[in-house]
Amino acid sequence: MPHIELESHLPGITGLLEYRKDTGQPIRDLTQVIMRGPSTLTEAERELIATVVSHGNQCRFCTAAHAATVDLLLGEDETCKKVKEDIATAPVSEKMKALLTIAALTGKSGRLVTTEIIEKAKAEGATDLEIHDTVLIAALFSLYNRYVDGMATAMPDNDSYFVMLADRLVNHGYSRLPQGYDHLKK
Repeated sequence: MPHIELESHLPGITGLLEYRKDTGQPIRDLTQVIMRGPSTLTEAERELIATVVSHGNQCRFCTAAHAATVDLLLGEDETCKKVKEDIATAPVSEKMKALLTIAALTGKSGRLVTTEIIEKAKAEGATDLEIHDTVLIAALFSLYNRYVDGMATAMPDNDSYFVMLADRLVNHGYSRLPQGYDHLKK
């Protein structure tokens, strides 16, 4: 049960963003830019970063939401599952393994990201911008994980919610839906 009264039909971060639209809007704007804006990292790769961080932070809502989004973007569910199990053996490029390692470490503490780890990512072909964006995504999702869990937001009643949320994130991004979210009321 959430620590404060939130709209019951909006589990996870959506309820928090709707609770305070004035702080929610800049959060949405930044997330839209970093997750859906121009990048040499694909949307699926950026969502994998969000998933790895959320999984490492044990945020059930965010892990489920972003894993479902990765699965939808890739059209399969094995890659995300294997990345959560073990980055080193996951079916992603060596560059992506290096970036996901940076993300996982950033999720724990930015100070765990060493020069050696950055150099390994660069040796695998990661650009400065990709490294920057990986750390920014990891830091943002660490904030979101703590926001969601720190407010004890509700989990959906069933996993079909995450399929719908993934569809919304893929097709509408992180911007607030123009019509709002009343259509989600039961």
